[in-house]
Amino acid sequence: MSPPKALEDLREISTEIQHLDSILSLLHWDQETYMPLGGISPRSHQISTLSALIHEKKTSKKFKKALEALISLKTGKLKIKGLSPKEKAMIREWLKNYTRLRKLPSSFIKTFTAVTSEATQVWSLAKKNNQFQLFQPFLTKIIELNQKKAEILGYQDHPYDALLEHYEPCMNTRKLDAIFGRLKKQLSALLDKILSKKELDSRFLFKKVPHEKQLQLGLLLLQKLPMEHTYTRLDLSSHPFSIAMHPHDSRITTRILPHHFMSNLFSILHEAGHSYYEMGLLSDNFGTPLGEPVSLSIHESQSRWWETLIGRSLPFWQWFYPILKKECPSLLKSIPLERFYRSFNKVTPSLIRVEADEVSYCLHVILRYEIEKELMTHKLSVQDLPKRWNEKFLECFGLTPPNDSLGCLQDIHWSLGDFGYFPTYALGNLFAAQFFTSFVKDHPDWGERVARGDLAFIRDWLASKIHRWGRMYNSEELVKKITGKPLSETAYCNYLKGKYKEIYNF
Repeated sequence: MSPPKALEDLREISTEIQHLDSILSLLHWDQETYMPLGGISPRSHQISTLSALIHEKKTSKKFKKALEALISLKTGKLKIKGLSPKEKAMIREWLKNYTRLRKLPSSFIKTFTAVTSEATQVWSLAKKNNQFQLFQPFLTKIIELNQKKAEILGYQDHPYDALLEHYEPCMNTRKLDAIFGRLKKQLSALLDKILSKKELDSRFLFKKVPHEKQLQLGLLLLQKLPMEHTYTRLDLSSHPFSIAMHPHDSRITTRILPHHFMSNLFSILHEAGHSYYEMGLLSDNFGTPLGEPVSLSIHESQSRWWETLIGRSLPFWQWFYPILKKECPSLLKSIPLERFYRSFNKVTPSLIRVEADEVSYCLHVILRYEIEKELMTHKLSVQDLPKRWNEKFLECFGLTPPNDSLGCLQDIHWSLGDFGYFPTYALGNLFAAQFFTSFVKDHPDWGERVARGDLAFIRDWLASKIHRWGRMYNSEELVKKITGKPLSETAYCNYLKGKYKEIYNF
């Protein structure tokens, strides 16, 4: 097969696979938004069948034949010259995908997706009714499948590494233990320092705001963001998420909590950050690795960027607070901006990860990382999970969850089989803060511009520095390209110390 024909075949197969992946994403979106509860059984079969088909196409003889005409499947050495950097990157990433996926049999993929599809619905019911025992057999099966997956894929030091690689290819437990060890120490010290100060009064933030009003506020916020609104939509789900079918179709969900209206707004900013990334991928690269995000850590850096670095900043609310105040006069008319800003940035231990303040958020993630490692190595049994969760939570935050719904059942991830995913939330914060240092150098007047409601320049900076490249660079290469330094916890810790020193006057 000639190199041009091989490259053409790879793009054709890969684009077809991407269309199938988009359909799969649409099924997942529907399952979490509009699908009737009784549809779970046929939907799980639909998802498992489609997942197996996608896996077969990604590991097909046709794909292999085209790929090995361009690159050695054993050594990774290119067989032809004259390729552009873009073509080299595509072939390199195709090989990575193929090498990993060919190890997993289609039968395993089908079983895994069938189990997790049903487990998601069972988890939702277990969480609602505070019945861990309902979810326990499904979680046991999911952990067994992940342990099997790790053995199939192979690993050097720790079975968790095989799972982590899927979400953040440049990371392993050895690196994470070092970074998280330093991060945990600094965050715990900062948290203790803040908690020794006088508690901020934020009670006004937890007054009831009607469901329809909150939805109206969320839509208003989304409409104010510089986004191509014909490419997105906002819906409701039990757990906020975003999902993309194409750069021109990226969907956002939020959830409405009657007594926590700011949760809705921050969820929308968070998910909008994910959508910005998906929309910023070049549509010409759709169906190739260059039309895909670098990693989940980088993806999370974009959501945390918009939710925290921008969305929890004073300049953002200098712009948006007057708009919000006009919409909620009875709630906010007597609350000055400074008090409002300090109140939603209040630091206090929380039972729920997604409601955690910036200082304690990564501690929630590290707790989950430590528990996942214990589950993967049989150090912790599933039946002892609630007890272990509560022990570690008390140790870290000085709180004991009153029930499992507010404890080990709070996140959807384990029902999805996503072991190895949680660390990307903390890594996303680290990447975001490090990227932000370079952004501030390029735009030292960013605060003044944001306070005027100018956000488009932020979107454009991220698109040019991160989004447009797809998987041209891995996360290690990308952070070094943008900041000149390898990833560390330094920028994030400096950001938190600087911000909360001003808020708490220490």
